[in-house]
Amino acid sequence: MCPSSDQPLSAAVTVLQAIYGQPSQAGFGSAVFDELIQSGTDLESIALQYYQHFVGNLWEQYGESAWMSTWKQVYVRPNGIQSNIVAELKAIADPLAAEYVPILLLTETDDQTRAQQALATVFNDPQVTDLRVYAIGDGAAMSGLLLAGRRTTGEATILVSLLD
Repeated sequence: MCPSSDQPLSAAVTVLQAIYGQPSQAGFGSAVFDELIQSGTDLESIALQYYQHFVGNLWEQYGESAWMSTWKQVYVRPNGIQSNIVAELKAIADPLAAEYVPILLLTETDDQTRAQQALATVFNDPQVTDLRVYAIGDGAAMSGLLLAGRRTTGEATILVSLLD
C-alpha cells in the first residue's frame, strides 16, 4: 500500500507532516502517511507496510530479518481511557523504546510545543479507535518508533521516525 496523492488531508495531518515530514522512502528521519484503509484491515499489517515503504531500498539491502529484529508493539491504547498521546508515549515501559520518546516529542527543540500539539490533535481525536506504537530499527545503528492510529472514518495515520 502506498500513500495516495489525491486524497485530501485534514489540516491536523498537514501540520503533522510539516513538522515530521511528508511521505517518503528516505529510510532515515521521519515521515507521516495518511490513507483511507479498507474496513477490517489489521492496523499492524498497515503499519508494517508503511515501515517497509519508508525504509525503501534499505529493506532489501540489509534484509527483512534485520529490520524486523526490533519490531515490537510497545503500546496499545486501552479502550475507554482518556486519550493523551504525549502522556501515553512518556509512559511506555519498554526501556529501549522509552529512550526514543523524547526525540519523537522534540523535547530539546524550539518545535516541542508545536510538535506535541500536532500529535495530540491527530492522535487524541475522539475518532481514533485504534492506536498502537511499535519499536523499529535495523538491529544495529538505527532505531525509532512508529505510531499508527485508525479513525472511525477508516483513515489511518502512520508516523514513522527512525534515526541513528
